[in-house]
Amino acid sequence: MSRNLASIGTVSGATVLSRVLGLARDMATAAVFGTTALASAYVTAFTLPNLFRRLLGEGALTAALVPMMSEELEHGGRDAAFALVNKVASWLLIVTGGLVAIAIGGMAIVPHVDGLESRWATGAQLGQILFPYVVVICLAAVFGAALNLLGEYLVPAMTAVWLNASILAALGLGTWVFAETAEGRMYWLCGGTLIGGCLQALTPARALWKRGWRPRFDLEPTDRFRELLRLMGPGLFGAAIFQINILASRGLAFALNESAATLLYLANRLMEVPLGIFTIAVSTVTFPAIARLAARGERRQMAEHYHRAILLTMHIALPASVGLVILAEPIVHLLFERGEFDPADTAAMVPVLGIFCLGLPFYSYVTLVTRAFHALKDTGTPVRVATGAFVLNLGLSLYLMRGYGTIGLAVASNLAIAVQTIVLQWSLGRRYRELAAGAHVRGLVGAVATAFVMGAVVWGGWWCLRSAALDSRWEAALAIAVLIPVGAGAYFASALLFRVEGLDDLRALLRRVRGGRAKGT
Repeated sequence: MSRNLASIGTVSGATVLSRVLGLARDMATAAVFGTTALASAYVTAFTLPNLFRRLLGEGALTAALVPMMSEELEHGGRDAAFALVNKVASWLLIVTGGLVAIAIGGMAIVPHVDGLESRWATGAQLGQILFPYVVVICLAAVFGAALNLLGEYLVPAMTAVWLNASILAALGLGTWVFAETAEGRMYWLCGGTLIGGCLQALTPARALWKRGWRPRFDLEPTDRFRELLRLMGPGLFGAAIFQINILASRGLAFALNESAATLLYLANRLMEVPLGIFTIAVSTVTFPAIARLAARGERRQMAEHYHRAILLTMHIALPASVGLVILAEPIVHLLFERGEFDPADTAAMVPVLGIFCLGLPFYSYVTLVTRAFHALKDTGTPVRVATGAFVLNLGLSLYLMRGYGTIGLAVASNLAIAVQTIVLQWSLGRRYRELAAGAHVRGLVGAVATAFVMGAVVWGGWWCLRSAALDSRWEAALAIAVLIPVGAGAYFASALLFRVEGLDDLRALLRRVRGGRAKGT
């Protein structure tokens, strides 16, 4: 586990940089475009290639590829694993290339459909530009999965840095140098996205080359490749359900009004800061580890890794959720309220962010429990549960958006992910008794209690700041600069007092993250 913590710290440290750049990217985009129809059109258009990225790259394919590559490494060595990488990459190139051609042709029809508002035509036009991103990001996911299995976590974790940096550079050039209109700046934003995607694929490919991999176009089907496809099938359907869920939510938001899609996107991105820095890092490192243990039949050791990963994740997700809910207003005000993003946009986004952040622990938990099923080569159960969650989310969204608008869409998403998490963990524990929630429920109760204590401290501090009648910018800046570390200190002190299980792993992880950042400076 100590080796895993070191790897998690490496991934988390790299992800901090990525998330900071991502936040800067979103701040710049909001300042340039606000919550206009053009901004919502970009958010919706970029959802399409990301849907197929999750389907064919980071989702079902990676979930099936990691256990298969683990077995190849165990029995055939690196040469066998690299051969599987080449075969998968070759087929991905063919499939995604065909999808790009079909998608561009299909979206060319949208502007000619009668009765649609102009923002739909704009979204289709941007979608045609952005859809080729799916090719390079799917290849990047395969290369990154191979590197993770070889014990290299830093390079795959850094790939998002190149995307964010490229977008920031393109947006800066388009805003301050070359483009004079909002539409011109949007084309620069799209161009930066595509260039960043190419860098995301080339960087892990170069790292894999240094480890002995050589690219070879190989479409010959083998028994191992057929087994991969069989294992991938249910996961592909499950990933499709999850991504169609996101697409449906953003499509409903885009249809609701001009600003809803952007507000949902920005709120979700803020929620993903702690999710990406820690939860995804824990999942990235834990998945290959438990997959290897599952392949060896070492179920007890696998269960230990799983339970400790759950508690470690909750020690991040629970206090982050509480803190973001309480400090939603100063965070949105300080980060986004400038340029085209005005006080009315802040007022509209704050409740959406608060609701999304209440679901953060469930989003974190479901990532790990799904990985546990995949490590055990059970891709069917997550698919069935995800299907039910999609139906629930769609029904709740259609019902709640009529009376509550954007807030109703956020509530529907949270309720669906909560049900999905509970059902998945119950199914996992019923099928594999070692992985039942009872092993970590005591630690979860302690983490929840500690998060409430922290929340009381942060809320009291925010009330005092509001009572001081400071300038709104200073008030927001002090809230973030002072109350976040105060809240973290209150959480640690309470956890020590209550002797909450899993705290030692959290302290070790934070030391690793600080050490990783120090080495990078």
